[in-house]
Amino acid sequence: MNIDAAILSNRTITPGGMQRAVVLMKDGKIIDVVTEVPQGDFPVTDVGDNVLMAGIVDPHVHINEPGRTEWEGFHTATKAALAGGITALVEMPLNASPVTTTAKAFDEKIKAAQGKLHTNCGFWGGIIPGNQNEIVPLIEKGVLGFKAFLTHSGIDEFPNVTEADLRKAMPVIAKHGLPLLVHCELSDATHQPLTTHLHKNYLASRPKHWEDNAIALMIRLCEEFNCRTHIVHLSSADSIEQIAKAKQKGLPLSAETGQHYLYFNAEEIAEGRTEYKCAPPIREKKNNERLWQALKEGIIDFVATDHSPAPPDMKEIGAGDFMKAWGGISSLQFSLPVLWTAAKNHGCNLDDMAKWLCEKPAQLPQLKWKGKIAKGYDADLVIWNPEQSFKVDTDMIHHKHKITPYLNEELYGVVTQTWLGGEKVFDAGKFLHLNKGHILYHE
Repeated sequence: MNIDAAILSNRTITPGGMQRAVVLMKDGKIIDVVTEVPQGDFPVTDVGDNVLMAGIVDPHVHINEPGRTEWEGFHTATKAALAGGITALVEMPLNASPVTTTAKAFDEKIKAAQGKLHTNCGFWGGIIPGNQNEIVPLIEKGVLGFKAFLTHSGIDEFPNVTEADLRKAMPVIAKHGLPLLVHCELSDATHQPLTTHLHKNYLASRPKHWEDNAIALMIRLCEEFNCRTHIVHLSSADSIEQIAKAKQKGLPLSAETGQHYLYFNAEEIAEGRTEYKCAPPIREKKNNERLWQALKEGIIDFVATDHSPAPPDMKEIGAGDFMKAWGGISSLQFSLPVLWTAAKNHGCNLDDMAKWLCEKPAQLPQLKWKGKIAKGYDADLVIWNPEQSFKVDTDMIHHKHKITPYLNEELYGVVTQTWLGGEKVFDAGKFLHLNKGHILYHE
């Protein structure tokens, strides 16, 4: 057998469960998964009891390039991803300038990414009022699907859609078999808090029914147009039942939640701590325990970071005004340890981690050869120690800005190695090879 390299782990997460296994690699692919190292002249990496898992897939990331590289950028974002064991991500269409709502803007995005991708990266196109004629050209360019907002996105160049806009877009998207991802909040007249430094007041300004009403609308349209519909960053546990019923009917509906909704609770957020601000907001512990249950039951399909960084002044760091601060949490590098730290306290296991961070998120953008350790799949892998803990400090953060609510948190799950296309690119905190990422196009 012609083999480039092999990895042996006593805890390899395969589709059949965790087992001692040897992953054999050739030309960037997994060519077999066996129980013993075969004879031959090739390097074998024995990682012992460290977990060998498919590389993490994060389909909800804001990189902000071109146009807003003072927020983040391909170089820093994909480097942070690599350090976190993320071997594929999909970038959202709205926080760059221009926004990815035209074929021309997509070309600019591709040009901006050249020579800066340290992990694999695909792109969602955007749906905004009046751009329905750009849907097919964007599909032909290779977008993996589309994203729309039902409330103000925070970016004026990316206005929210109405039901009428969706009725124009969804038949086209459905015809091509791509997913539509939706930020589900339908805003109404709610009070603006007098005291803007308290998270509980910000939370009250974006109530659960904003999400619940928006999700009800999307379920109705999903059924009418048979369009693959994905609810991003579910925060309201009150919508779990309607999502479950829609799935039971066989609708092509899926949902994600974010690490921050599973790790933090609103009751713990101190006055002025705007690094916790996101939309929808982090809700109360009782709500979030219901999210955990829905995740375990498969009603929520997977977990994605919604990495959405911004400069310190935009986050109102120091001023502490929740109503003015940019709504977004910086978290890409810590996707795995944050989820594992919370998951192990909720009776979850390592197989669950592979399902929620690798297998299920790869299915949304139809990355057919990613997300599993199996014959024929891409040799994108992460090796990590679930028993080892570390304290998050600014020196280890590879994001452009060091602002994150995870600073000083004690997390379990140290990423020891990341492999990309059968090549070890990150090892023991050091980057061995950069610029090895590829652009992921819809096939």
